[in-house]
Amino acid sequence: MSDVRKPLRDTIPPHNAEAEVATLGAVLIDPEALGRIVQFLRADDFYRAAHQKIFAAIRVLSERSEEIDLITLTQELRSEGILDSVGGAGYVSSLTSAVPTSANIEYYARIVRDGSIRRRIIKIAGEIMAESYDDSNESRRVIEEAERRIFEIAETQQTNDFVRASDVVEMTINMIEHLYKSNDEYTGIPSGFPALDTMLSGFQNSEFIVIGARPSVGKTAFALTCAGNISIHSKIPVGFFTLEMSNMALMQRLIAAEARISSQTIRTGMLKPSDFKNLTDAAGLIYEAPLWISDTPNMKLLDLRAQARRMVLQHKVRIIFIDYLTLVTAENTEIPRHEQIAEISRSLKALARELEIPVVALSQVTRDSEGKRPNLSNIRESGSIEQDADVVMFLHRERGTERESNEPANTVETELVVAKQRNGPVGTVKIAFVPRYTKFESLADDVV
Repeated sequence: MSDVRKPLRDTIPPHNAEAEVATLGAVLIDPEALGRIVQFLRADDFYRAAHQKIFAAIRVLSERSEEIDLITLTQELRSEGILDSVGGAGYVSSLTSAVPTSANIEYYARIVRDGSIRRRIIKIAGEIMAESYDDSNESRRVIEEAERRIFEIAETQQTNDFVRASDVVEMTINMIEHLYKSNDEYTGIPSGFPALDTMLSGFQNSEFIVIGARPSVGKTAFALTCAGNISIHSKIPVGFFTLEMSNMALMQRLIAAEARISSQTIRTGMLKPSDFKNLTDAAGLIYEAPLWISDTPNMKLLDLRAQARRMVLQHKVRIIFIDYLTLVTAENTEIPRHEQIAEISRSLKALARELEIPVVALSQVTRDSEGKRPNLSNIRESGSIEQDADVVMFLHRERGTERESNEPANTVETELVVAKQRNGPVGTVKIAFVPRYTKFESLADDVV
């Protein structure tokens, strides 16, 4: 066991020089072996600068579809002006005698990769220590930043190799058999709207689902209604990221909807004695619900992903809602806005697959959809959302109808257009918007 009390400044960073030499030597004696490691090994994973340069040159030759041998590699290093800095032609030649065969190249390369990851962790730990000593940094922010950096490393390790079809067949048949034997009406998580759930068979695991609408049509109200149906009434753990409203404002909406009391009445405090029982009953149901809310404004993409992972690991959350997608802050804010949105969209799709839960994100539609039913081309700011999403739905109703239906008993018919479903049918269902309570409900005649 290593002595943890040994001063860090006297400790050589983790690496294995023999494994680095063996990896390079194996490629030189069998260039085809490069294909077995190139997916997970990068030039900067090597500790020695000379080895980084040699591996980078090998990658260059491979990308140009040129032969990889002592002559071509030496020439590439010479043309880049770095042959002498790696030890000269003699050192490059000596690499071929490091191993007799390329059979164990993956083992050697993973040792190299492991050392690289450990060095990155040590570097991050040092940065976190420095930030912790700085009194101007809030401890909460230091923790969040530490988590974000560690997860960045974890993400780089997630590479899925190919599998044999027979393995996938077995898993698929087992899943179908389970569905056949179960009494569940839907294979996914029910939204609480039967017509929609029949079309989707519920929100499916690993799917990225986008709900679009014009402003003021009720994106948040619909998402919150679904989240309430799932967490309050089905007792399924839900994570809700509200990037536009505070958690208090969101909770007022949810309580008002559940208690069937006007949101305006709650905001102004103009309550009747009979309202209090409805309020306390609704609050009690929500209090017991497995609903987890995050209301950090301008949340960075990696922070959102980190919180989502914690929700799943710590609270067994089975579905996540994000209100809304374009309010998430991309990591690189210097690139054009449509590229930022594309990055966010791809990342949320990857998150759904990684966590194996549905990720539901809200999105605004472009102004050219005013007065007509929106379609896939109307999703604002990036066509990549349409491409990445497994399901795209739009809320649509005629403008002004909610103002005509503000009496307690009145509802506004709204169309929920399923414009894309990668693994199922598309179509339109009818639902009812209740303006007074800012919530949605099912209709008896709910299929268009």
